[in-house]
Amino acid sequence: MAASPKKSQALEAPSPGNPAAEHDAARQGIAAGPGRKKDELIFQVIVLALAVIVGFGCWIAAAALTHHDALRGVPPEHPRQLDDFSLVDSTGRPVSKADVEGKVLAVSFLFTSCGITCPEVSKHMAEIQQLVTNQPDVRLLSLAVDPRSDTPPVLAKWGEKYGADTNFWFLLTGNKPVIQQLIATSFLETNNYDPFNSMPCNFAGTERIAVVDKHGRVRLYFDGMRVESPSAVVAEIEQLRKEN
Repeated sequence: MAASPKKSQALEAPSPGNPAAEHDAARQGIAAGPGRKKDELIFQVIVLALAVIVGFGCWIAAAALTHHDALRGVPPEHPRQLDDFSLVDSTGRPVSKADVEGKVLAVSFLFTSCGITCPEVSKHMAEIQQLVTNQPDVRLLSLAVDPRSDTPPVLAKWGEKYGADTNFWFLLTGNKPVIQQLIATSFLETNNYDPFNSMPCNFAGTERIAVVDKHGRVRLYFDGMRVESPSAVVAEIEQLRKEN
């Protein structure tokens, strides 16, 4: 008696010209297709969700680092020292380096014609003034970047707007080459390659607030546009006060 053939474990390809077999194979393909597509869609959704989570985490980390840098401050690109100067303040009174010798300084850069940066920085300088009021070893300076326009009467009006104490916060102007040389030597770089830089003398970083120690050394710059900067500047002043 002939042995019965073993059943095939694999799906046999339909024989050419066999309509029934071809129909069964087509039905199996249709049945498997939607399942595979569903699995692929789920996989794509999972990958997309993971990408969004990772991207959001990176954004949070970058924002935290930026916030930390704003609070910590940025040191100058190279050692900077407050140069000798002789200028006039908003009352027309002469002010020289000798008047701030041995004091910790918060220094900003003023251009009263600018509509966004300078008002915000001056507002934060006013906050610093409030936080360090009655501290005799601290002074605030604001240097006019465009002294031809920012004369003592103009600065006086500006100072009144922000409540500047003229015995504590000096808004300084003077001879244009002299004050711009002071800014360039002691505080800021110039950028002659930025076509959008509207600052006189092409100073870069005029939104900064510089902290100068009692030895006249520029220690850190803070972003004068950030709301955290006044408290960060005051914290640095307190730290410098502890140094010899």
